[in-house]
Amino acid sequence: MNNTIITEELKIENMIYEIRGKQIILDSDLAKLYGVETKRINEAVRNNSEKFPERFSWILTNKEWNFLRSKISTLKIQKIGRGTHRKYLPRVFTEQGVAMLATILKSNIATQVSIAIMDAFVNMRHYILENKDILRSLNNINNKLIEHDEKIDYIFAAFDKKEQLFLPNESYDAYSEIVNIITKVKEEIIIIDSYADKTILDFIRNVNAKIILIISDKAKLNDLELEKFNEQYNKLKVIKNNNFHDRYFILDKKCFYHIGTSLNHVGGKVFSINKLEDKIVKDNLLKYVLEIIF
Repeated sequence: MNNTIITEELKIENMIYEIRGKQIILDSDLAKLYGVETKRINEAVRNNSEKFPERFSWILTNKEWNFLRSKISTLKIQKIGRGTHRKYLPRVFTEQGVAMLATILKSNIATQVSIAIMDAFVNMRHYILENKDILRSLNNINNKLIEHDEKIDYIFAAFDKKEQLFLPNESYDAYSEIVNIITKVKEEIIIIDSYADKTILDFIRNVNAKIILIISDKAKLNDLELEKFNEQYNKLKVIKNNNFHDRYFILDKKCFYHIGTSLNHVGGKVFSINKLEDKIVKDNLLKYVLEIIF
């Protein structure tokens, strides 16, 4: 495998991005080039940490990772396993970091690939220098688009009601709002409803996320209903705990809702839905819930 073949087949230049004013390549992209698992790359760094100062390699912060994902349209959310989001923030390598990695992996293929990567870094620098005015203009346009997106998000956030009251004759509105909240979840929702019955299964069956349901011994859900539900949907974990009086939704460990009625009584009586905002309240509730779950 020569350097030209490596570059043309894997398009290394498309894997090089800029962060902290430096050109970098992601650990997952390096793994593809070397033909190994991403964890092998990170194990090599951990086992030789003294050879990788921060100017050679570092783990992206949440802000940097989000910046890359929004700034560079070609950068897709990295995934591992069977369609799950990567568990840890990516590690990135500068040109010097790639060179150091080659001395550790110690194979002919690793050496050839590393040379091709470093050539790609050089080519990218030349490209940036030759097209700096165009790139600056594109960067300004992209920054404006991001700024507009942030303003739109702010506007929509203003319509996210913090407190809502539902009267007995507003049963459909109440039901619709519960569905609307539940479907906002991306990865995991924790539902706390001590007196839940089969109605809750109708609310959650179309949710494409992990679901944890905390109920009490007085809940009207039987084992057969739960078994049949998981046979078809395989996403519900049920935990019994008798210490909750109120009902709560916790979405992705970030959004917290206090629900004034059990889901099997939605629309029957006057009740309210309140979005919790106090950080101490949310942190204490989440800490207590996680202690129960784990």
